[in-house]
Amino acid sequence: MTRSLQAVAYTRPSTLESAPDGRRLGLETSRGATPRGVEDHPRFFTGFLTFPQAASAGLLAVADVAGARYHQRQLRSSLDPVVTGNGDRLRFESFSGCGGVYARLDVLEAGLDGGEVGHGTTNVDVNDPLRDALSRIGSDDPLHLRVGPDELAVTTSDGPVVEKKVPLPDRWLRGFAESQVTAAGFDLRAELPAPEAVRFLRSLPRPGARGASGGVRWVVPAGRVLRPTTRPAPGAVCLPGPERLIALQRVLRHASALRVYGPALAGDAPAASAWEVVLPGMRLTLTLSPEVSRGFSGEGGVLDALATDEAAEDAELVSVLLAWEPRIDVGDLSAASGLSATRVRAALVRLGTSGRVGYDTAEAAYFHRELPYDAGRAERHNPRLRAARDLVGAGAVTLDGALGTVTAEDGHVHRVRAEAGALSCSCLWWARYRGGRGPCKHALAVRMVRRGAVSGQARVPAAGGAR
Repeated sequence: MTRSLQAVAYTRPSTLESAPDGRRLGLETSRGATPRGVEDHPRFFTGFLTFPQAASAGLLAVADVAGARYHQRQLRSSLDPVVTGNGDRLRFESFSGCGGVYARLDVLEAGLDGGEVGHGTTNVDVNDPLRDALSRIGSDDPLHLRVGPDELAVTTSDGPVVEKKVPLPDRWLRGFAESQVTAAGFDLRAELPAPEAVRFLRSLPRPGARGASGGVRWVVPAGRVLRPTTRPAPGAVCLPGPERLIALQRVLRHASALRVYGPALAGDAPAASAWEVVLPGMRLTLTLSPEVSRGFSGEGGVLDALATDEAAEDAELVSVLLAWEPRIDVGDLSAASGLSATRVRAALVRLGTSGRVGYDTAEAAYFHRELPYDAGRAERHNPRLRAARDLVGAGAVTLDGALGTVTAEDGHVHRVRAEAGALSCSCLWWARYRGGRGPCKHALAVRMVRRGAVSGQARVPAAGGAR
């Protein structure tokens, strides 16, 4: 697995301090993007949290996911959460080290008091002493929040005094891209009131607990409860690796509801799902990959958008129209860009591969952010995309009506057929996943040739196509 070290620098550690008017939580920011360009330590908010205990618990839950590996737990991996200011809310996001759980805490307008929210995205320092302090926040403690440096830190600091170097795997970056594409296919499947939500979540196994299972479970909404079932039924939701919801335990005492999102199921294949705890002035959402051992990075939902020059050009146009919106309106972008809604959505998927948009299941809408690292690596280092481009560049693809023939480097011939707008292939990948993890490299290569998508490289031989 390809990985590099990401340097994250802060002027000082984030701290929670006592003050005459309550507690003061200072979250230090690293280098990030803003409407004014890239800044070393942007400031996004200063004011009070309306619900301090709930906010502290939610932030700790996001940090829990950032420091966790639910698959191969003996390996350690942690990246500081990402914070985005969207003008009316703050979003804190993280990904598990194994790439299978995406967490986001949305602190909405009702959860913030006394200050304007800025615009931009950066990493935020959540260190071990801060975690300990946040866990002791009392119900009567007013909590002042500062996201970004205060004036003293700006004027007296000679440079960063805290620097962390963390592993940044390519599959982790691709996971950010794939998770938003996956979530865009979800619908609300169930909503449980607080007592039932707490009862259900507390009944789930904990990681490492006796009887805990990393397997796939299914639940079916039945009135105001979720009923376990051994197989998918109409209206069922997949719960893959239920112990991966452990981070939600932190906020249960503040929960008013649990909302469950998932796709329309076809067959009995495991599927991703999203679990949202509604908090006062906030939402905490965990999105789970289809299996514990299966991170989001291999789902392949972004490959079609990455495979065409048209999508790249559309994404470049759409990107200049984004303005850190908390809710991106596809219709407005379509009117402003002159592109169809379908092409705008494809462009948003493409922008998601570089971390420039995310998807909020609660609002069924994309939002603008700019991840503070070179997420373009997710496209450049995608193995299926690279392999498909190699096949096209080598002239390994021939077309005959609805049939595409791909001759691999080892001489094996694969048949790709178009049926009802979808492509199937004779390769082992297709036989195993049946399109459930995106197109195989052969189908992707055929699509590239049909669309003339590889700049100056796509050529369609009259026959043969062997390397």
